Amino acid sequence: MNTVRGLVTVVVSVTAAVASSLGSAATASASPSVGVDARILSQATVDGHDYITKEITIAPGGTTGWHWHPGRIFGVVRSGTLTHNFADCSIDGVYSAGAPITEGSGADHVHVGRNLGFEPVVMWVLYIDDAGAPLAVDAPNPGCPFE
Repeated sequence: MNTVRGLVTVVVSVTAAVASSLGSAATASASPSVGVDARILSQATVDGHDYITKEITIAPGGTTGWHWHPGRIFGVVRSGTLTHNFADCSIDGVYSAGAPITEGSGADHVHVGRNLGFEPVVMWVLYIDDAGAPLAVDAPNPGCPFE
């Protein structure tokens, strides 16, 4: 019995160490968000889909970091000005207060949101995902001279 318990302990320890090192390697190349605060306004799961509304604030000089979304995204800029770039470094939009914003779904829609202004960007964003799916997946900077 002690041999089995010892073997289980070793297997669990090795699995945790491998998972930890894989997690570290995956996030090491991701570009981090800077100056971003998010709070959940509402959340519900209906018919296998999560509906999550967040208020996202990006401080002046802040960035969301490069990422993509598995699900659908709809939002509105409440204040400030958001600059949105695609992975080819092009600006696909500059969104001021009152402007709606939506983003493509999937790993082929890597993007970054940046606050190049002097006041915080505040957005309300609705995420529609398969139940339990992440709202966003971090990605490395694709080679743009900015974050």
